[in-house]
Amino acid sequence: MGRISVSVTSITSREFNQDIDRAKKAAVKGPVFITDGGHAAHVLLSIDEYHKITSTRKSIVDLLAMQDAAEIDFEPPRIPAPTPRPADFSPTPPPS
Repeated sequence: MGRISVSVTSITSREFNQDIDRAKKAAVKGPVFITDGGHAAHVLLSIDEYHKITSTRKSIVDLLAMQDAAEIDFEPPRIPAPTPRPADFSPTPPPS
């Protein structure tokens, strides 16, 4: 299987404001993290990448589904059923 090379760029919000064109060019190659105070605050993506991320609408059931579940060898141990006891319908004494 071939590897996909993705470039990740990080720039400050000041750099972004001063050179938006550079950020847009970098976003074509991969996500651009824009930082505020040294912490990632925003991510700039190309529209193609945005559509890839948002077009995959799977339910939580789909995401948790085990595609190869039929290939799992699983034999749960038998647990003996508890012995049934007769129900006690005798009146309970009133609280004192």
